[in-house]
Amino acid sequence: MSTTHPTEETRRSRRWLALGVIAAAQFMVIMDTSIIGVALPKMQHDLGFTPQGLSWVFNAYVVAFGGLLLLGGRLSDLFGARRIFTLGWVILAAGSLMAGFAGNVPVELAGRAVQGAGSALIAPAALTLLFMCFGSSPKELTRALALYGAAAPAGGTAGVFLGGLLTEYASWPWVFFVNVPLAVIVLGVTRAVLPAGMTRHGHLSLTSAATVTTGLAAVVFAVVRAPQAGWTSAATLAAGLGGLALLGIFVALQARLREPLMRLGIFTAPNLAAANAAQFLLGAAWIPMFFFLNLYLQQVLGLGAFASGAALLPLTVTIMVGMIGAAPRLIARFGPKTMTVTGHATLAGGLLWLSLIRPDGSFSVDVLPASLLAAAGMAMAFIPSLGTALSSAAPEEGGLASGIVSTNYQVGSALGLAAMTALAAAFGADQAGNTVALTDGFSAGLLGAAGIAAAGAVLSSVWLRTPPQPDEQSPDATGEPEHAAA
Repeated sequence: MSTTHPTEETRRSRRWLALGVIAAAQFMVIMDTSIIGVALPKMQHDLGFTPQGLSWVFNAYVVAFGGLLLLGGRLSDLFGARRIFTLGWVILAAGSLMAGFAGNVPVELAGRAVQGAGSALIAPAALTLLFMCFGSSPKELTRALALYGAAAPAGGTAGVFLGGLLTEYASWPWVFFVNVPLAVIVLGVTRAVLPAGMTRHGHLSLTSAATVTTGLAAVVFAVVRAPQAGWTSAATLAAGLGGLALLGIFVALQARLREPLMRLGIFTAPNLAAANAAQFLLGAAWIPMFFFLNLYLQQVLGLGAFASGAALLPLTVTIMVGMIGAAPRLIARFGPKTMTVTGHATLAGGLLWLSLIRPDGSFSVDVLPASLLAAAGMAMAFIPSLGTALSSAAPEEGGLASGIVSTNYQVGSALGLAAMTALAAAFGADQAGNTVALTDGFSAGLLGAAGIAAAGAVLSSVWLRTPPQPDEQSPDATGEPEHAAA
């Protein structure tokens, strides 16, 4: 007969159901960045996008997402994580309807920006809720983070397939409309399974929010636009320098405000800055790899959208298995610092191997083995660096810590992709139809991404500290998580 009190068992079951809702949020946030890929040509034809402007269907979402994440984290701390999580889903659904019904370019881009704003509220609130549900047990927290992390590659892969399916058999607006019923389902169960979260009295500095959001957006805009406008053009320099100036003003404001949007002292917490830097470099290396692999499979090897999505399934499965099955045990045995360093180094090795792709190559030789190695590295590095960043802050600043780490990963992804795309174009990736030049360009971009991942390994090795490992982090004989209070 079980000795577990029924109330405790109910609370434990509710926590894992809550994790399902939180993982669904991560799934949706990532799916919304990948689901539009196959639909872009039809959107370009129907709405009149220029070839250069078409990239902003992606960038409008990423810029709004990355720029508003700190505000989302602060709102979560002040008004409660569940309330902000709910508001984010409402905004995401509204933006999806706006983007789906758009009849011209400005409305489409505005809808994508609204989607990004909704995601910027969802992401930090979701991480805060996850930490609230599982933070009392390091082992359960690691496993929960693994399941949360695995939702990202699942969302990316689902986006590729679902986008193609909806575009071909329905119409491109359905890549946005599909968010609405999913949002309704999540909103219907949120109050029943998620804790409300702490609320506290405080001042929300809208000046700080506007400054950091505009500054981050301007820097990302400058890097994204630089390949077309030129790195030394007036537009690029004005946006880049203006963005950096605004970020400098933001930091100065935080130093003098009584209740800043981002308390600068939070970075004195051991490992918080180092873990965020690791997440930034991880995103900057991983997203370009996924981008160039898709292009190589389709533009050089000649695979269709569905076939290239299927070709990336082994990579996705490796990440999910690694995050859910291997990462928690390895972290428990070797510690988060060792796994963060090893993961970045392994990812760098996989990217270096991928940079050897050939114009007359094949998936089984040029892509599969190297991509699996890179996926193993991502699985090893993501969970410990994310967990370290979240656990380094005080509980009352969980939303802020979540916003900071989410911002670093997303901005790192956007900047890394923009920089590596520019590097690839300089080596021939802009020569459509020339498979030799395209391969040279993709190879250069992958090699650059390998350098970023290697820098992450070195930085983590030098900067991350090894915290003491309590006994409860050691796996028991069965490998099952220990019971924790609700």
